[in-house]
Amino acid sequence: MSLCNACPRNCNADRQTKTGFCGADQNIKVAKAYLHEWEEPFISGSKGSGTVFFSHCNLKCVFCQNFKISAEGFGKNLSQDELYDVFVSLEQKGANNINLVTASHFVPYILPVLKKFKANSNLPIIYNCGGYESVDTLKMLDGIVDVYLPDMKYVDSRISAKYSHAPDYFEKNVLAVKEMKRQQPKDVFCDGLIKKGLVIRHLVMPNLVDQSKKVLDWIADNLGTDTFVSLMAQYQPFYRACEFDEINRKITEREYNRVLQYTEQKGFENILCQEMTSSDEKYVPSFDLQGV
Repeated sequence: MSLCNACPRNCNADRQTKTGFCGADQNIKVAKAYLHEWEEPFISGSKGSGTVFFSHCNLKCVFCQNFKISAEGFGKNLSQDELYDVFVSLEQKGANNINLVTASHFVPYILPVLKKFKANSNLPIIYNCGGYESVDTLKMLDGIVDVYLPDMKYVDSRISAKYSHAPDYFEKNVLAVKEMKRQQPKDVFCDGLIKKGLVIRHLVMPNLVDQSKKVLDWIADNLGTDTFVSLMAQYQPFYRACEFDEINRKITEREYNRVLQYTEQKGFENILCQEMTSSDEKYVPSFDLQGV
């Protein structure tokens, strides 16, 4: 790989000699790989999702619950062969799928590994991301990724600049989601597990119900009300959220219910809900290099 433009930052970094905006260099870095039981029910199933957490991130969300790996860069460098062995080990343990968490900035480096694994396994590959993606990079994954699991965080550029250091978040987000839908236009399930498709995650945040409604408006108007939307209530004020009074708390039940009621008004058919008790640190992974 030459100069890096794998994500919308287009920072043009020579990752052999320095890091990009994301903080990553030329090494594949992973913080944890295990059977995750707390993903959406049709992803985790009864055996767990074979989840691989990649270090670093192309977003700098001030409230990130995974800040230890996204902002602080905790993790272990792996060769391509070692990453392949991680995938195989997860499959041998009974994983329902291989779930790549924040892999955007490593796609050019892990692509050969994914192709090799795809040729030797029938497990679905899930691309689990913050939604700030390059369409050109996503096209590299066409035919490899079976299920796209992107965030759609917010619409207004002022908000995305403030909380994720990405004023163009929504502009790039919608282009990426459209490309994901193009690649996987039909949701396919078997024995209660998703095998192909698109599932959009939206995290309801304190004092940002208006952003939730705008995200849902876009989904309804552009993808349809049959789109699977995972409406998350798990927000907690991690990392630097304490510096922003308006988001320095968990969401209220009233806030979550207002968003849920809006999905009903819009006619959404496939909404996944979370209990308010999901906002608990016990559901946050501990990054300990397990599985790597």
